[in-house]
Amino acid sequence: MIIIDSETTGIDPAKHSVVSIGAIDFCNPTSQFYQECRMWKGAEILEQALAINGFTPEGVRDLKKKTLENVMREFLKWMETIEDQTIAGENPAFDRDFLKASAEKYSIIWTPGYRTIDLHAICYAHLLKREIKPPIKNKRTNLITDDILNYVGLPAEPRPHNALTGAKMEAEAFSRLIYAKPLLKEFEKHPVPEYL
Repeated sequence: MIIIDSETTGIDPAKHSVVSIGAIDFCNPTSQFYQECRMWKGAEILEQALAINGFTPEGVRDLKKKTLENVMREFLKWMETIEDQTIAGENPAFDRDFLKASAEKYSIIWTPGYRTIDLHAICYAHLLKREIKPPIKNKRTNLITDDILNYVGLPAEPRPHNALTGAKMEAEAFSRLIYAKPLLKEFEKHPVPEYL
């Protein structure tokens, strides 16, 4: 599977744009992808989105950055080398939908499938297996990324968000939940909890 995290100018793929993509081949974690790009012309910007990812309005419009089309082509070319292209992450449907919409915008063939693997669901199931009630707010799950990272023995994700950092931390969390062992050397100093 490919752990993907993207940063965007908002939450609607029809109105907002991808501005960075971070990804890791889970079976070969030395194979990583990270690119930033300018938003597509006419895309809208939500201030809250930029507050989360640390980009500025000027930065996402910077003509010196690669176009979204170029970055999408490079990303899909990188993906071609990976045997299992199932998309995974903390909210993989969000990333999949943005990336698919970005490819379609430039008539690029989108080859990854529809199915995704959700880190939230894996952690939720692990909590239930241990007979721990997952946190609930407004009658729905409130198991956020930092809760999952804490559960697997990792620190909170640094702010502002960075797509590659997010992908790395999510990949590490998947490894700890599935195999009860570290994946990336940079996280070896954080012990894997015994309950995993």
